Amino acid sequence: MPVKDILSNINKEDRKVPEAVTKAIPQITLLVEAIADKMLAGGRLFYIGAGTSGRLGVVDASECPPTYGVPEGMVVGIIAGGRNAMFNAVEFAEDDLQQAWKDLREYDINVNDVVVGIAASGSTPYVIGGLRNCREEGIVTGSISCNFNAAISKEADFPIEVELGPEFVTGSTRMKSGTAQKLILNMISTAVMIQLGRVEDNKMVNMQLTNEKLIARGTKMLMEKIHLDSPEEAKNLLLKHGSVKKAMDMWLNRNNA
Repeated sequence: MPVKDILSNINKEDRKVPEAVTKAIPQITLLVEAIADKMLAGGRLFYIGAGTSGRLGVVDASECPPTYGVPEGMVVGIIAGGRNAMFNAVEFAEDDLQQAWKDLREYDINVNDVVVGIAASGSTPYVIGGLRNCREEGIVTGSISCNFNAAISKEADFPIEVELGPEFVTGSTRMKSGTAQKLILNMISTAVMIQLGRVEDNKMVNMQLTNEKLIARGTKMLMEKIHLDSPEEAKNLLLKHGSVKKAMDMWLNRNNA
C-alpha cells in the first residue's frame, strides 16, 4: 500500500476501539466500584501484566501520584520480568504461573487490596497464575482482556472483555488491543480517584507541583477557586502549602474563622 493507505487503514481499525470499550462500560463500572470501596477503606490497587499490557499498567500506576497527589505505593504496576521488562523484552517472563504471586507478596499483598490482571490475549500464564493465587487468598480481582470468554476472566471477580477483531498487523497487540487497554485503564484510575475525592469539579486540585507549567496551572486554578486577583499571592500560597487543595482549604478556613 502507499503510505497514505497504510495510515488510513490503521486509523479505520483504530476507530473500532472506543465503540468496543463503550460496550464494556457496565463491566468497568462494577470493577471501579469494587476498587473504590477497597481503597476508601485503606486498600491499594495493583495491576499485573506482561509485555505491552504490563507496561500500560505500570504507566497508569506511575501517573496517579503526580496527577492526584496520592502516596507512592497506593497504585502499583507490576510487569512480568521486572523493571528491565519496561524497556526490553524479557524472554519467557510471561510463562511462569507462580511468579506474579511472588512479585505481589513483595508488597505484602492482602485482602484489603485489589489486583487487576491485564492481558490482551486473555491467556497469559503470569497473569492467570497471579489472579488465581489472589482469589485463593480472598483478594478481590479484576481483569482486562481483548477476547470474549478469556481464560483470565475465569480467575477474576470483575472481568472486563472487549472484542476488537484482527489487528492491522496480525498479532501485534500493541495496536488496537493496547489502545483499548489504555482507554480502560484511564477510565478505571480516573473514576476511582474521583470517587476518592482527589478531583474537584474537573480540576486536578491534588496534583504534585513538579514543574513550572504545573505551578502556573495550579496558581490559575487557586485564583479561580478562592477568587483571588493577585497571581503572585496565589503562587506564594500554593507553594507554601504544596497543592491547590491544601492552599484552598487553609485560605477558606482562615477567612471563615
